[in-house]
Amino acid sequence: METILIVEDKESMAQMLKETMETEGYRALIAKDGAEGIRKIRESRVDIVLTDLKLPKKDGMDVLRAAQEENPMLPVILMTAYGSVDLAVRAIKEGAFDFITKPFDTDHLLHLTRKAVENQRLTAENMLLKEEFSSVIGMPKIIGKSPKILEVAKKLQKVAAARTTVLLLGESGTGKELFARAIHCLSPRKGYPFVPINCAAIPKELLESELFGHEKGAFTGAEARKLGKFDLADKGTIFLDEIAEMDLSLQAKIMRVIQEGEIERVGGLKALPVDVRIIAATNKDIERAVSEGAFREDLYYRLSVFPIKIPSLRERREDVPLLVDFFIRKYCAEMKTAAKEVSKEVLDMLVSHGWKGNVRELENTIERAIILCEGATVTPEHISLSPVTVKSSLETLPMDGTLGDTSKEALRLAETRRIKKALEETRGNKSRAAELLSVSYKTLLTKIKEYGIE
Repeated sequence: METILIVEDKESMAQMLKETMETEGYRALIAKDGAEGIRKIRESRVDIVLTDLKLPKKDGMDVLRAAQEENPMLPVILMTAYGSVDLAVRAIKEGAFDFITKPFDTDHLLHLTRKAVENQRLTAENMLLKEEFSSVIGMPKIIGKSPKILEVAKKLQKVAAARTTVLLLGESGTGKELFARAIHCLSPRKGYPFVPINCAAIPKELLESELFGHEKGAFTGAEARKLGKFDLADKGTIFLDEIAEMDLSLQAKIMRVIQEGEIERVGGLKALPVDVRIIAATNKDIERAVSEGAFREDLYYRLSVFPIKIPSLRERREDVPLLVDFFIRKYCAEMKTAAKEVSKEVLDMLVSHGWKGNVRELENTIERAIILCEGATVTPEHISLSPVTVKSSLETLPMDGTLGDTSKEALRLAETRRIKKALEETRGNKSRAAELLSVSYKTLLTKIKEYGIE
């Protein structure tokens, strides 16, 4: 629900405007003069300002300037008497959204108000695009038919409609941001911004300003007020990726946002209300971080109201052929090349590979293959798989999958170790290694390629 500040010194007019806006579903605040309007702009979070041009104490131009100083995206609609149009036009040149001449038709005023709301949304989206955030129109496509991915999809649908904070857990490359976007697109907030921020990618001394913004003069180089990501995400969703990397002092401020619905800009002296849903994600063992004192326990419990574990690609191998098909079609279209297919040998390699980088690594592999493949079929020579690091411990085996999944992974690890040892013993001579292993030369080459053995 958008909040409209009505700055009008005539009580009857102010009340009429308030009732009109509330009937349309807006929340309306009233200020009886320019000074009070400026104070409410600074003390309250408002989405639109509707102000008379001639006011006691401070006029409409003063209100406009205060609004722009507080929030450059805040739209201001001026109400003017007949004969003041020249002044209203000058106000538009100085940043007002629009003006309306008294007496006016309320339907026209409501039309302007709706335009102002939409313009504010578009402005926020443009700011995000300029900062190189990706923009997804419509529901993100989640590829998969495995029981684990279907269970995740079911949880997303259940939690999307609520205001509940969600914590996404999973390895790097499993697509946590994709799932966060899906929650947003299924929620009532889908018409408002989705703002992702990677907490690990921004130095901790700059992250607070990125999240909450800063006031002019807050630190060296702060030459103007800057809106933070929480400002841009108002009424929408903010995705805090790699939240376990966040500094403890900043974690306390995130806790305040969740509890109080307020933020405070760097260098600011007042709390500002925000209406933002938080979705957080991490690829770390966050419970261990809590026990070691690296992550606030109270924040962990507030974030993990509804935790969702995103399965690794090793735990959903039956989805690999679907993902391969999707990425092939995607990159053939992007590169404007004829449709391609993969050979059975390649598909077997891809299904059995370890995929430490998960879906992201698979996508990169397919993109490289499409670049290298000049014919109609992707063959093993076009596939470059990263070497699999073998550990003797059980931690690399899927412990929450089926017995068959665990057996396949154990076989892959055992064969990889034995092939490497044979190659070491023969100093890289594959023919002799094949004899040692009692397999054909072709079988050995296939497994070397399949397991990414150097």
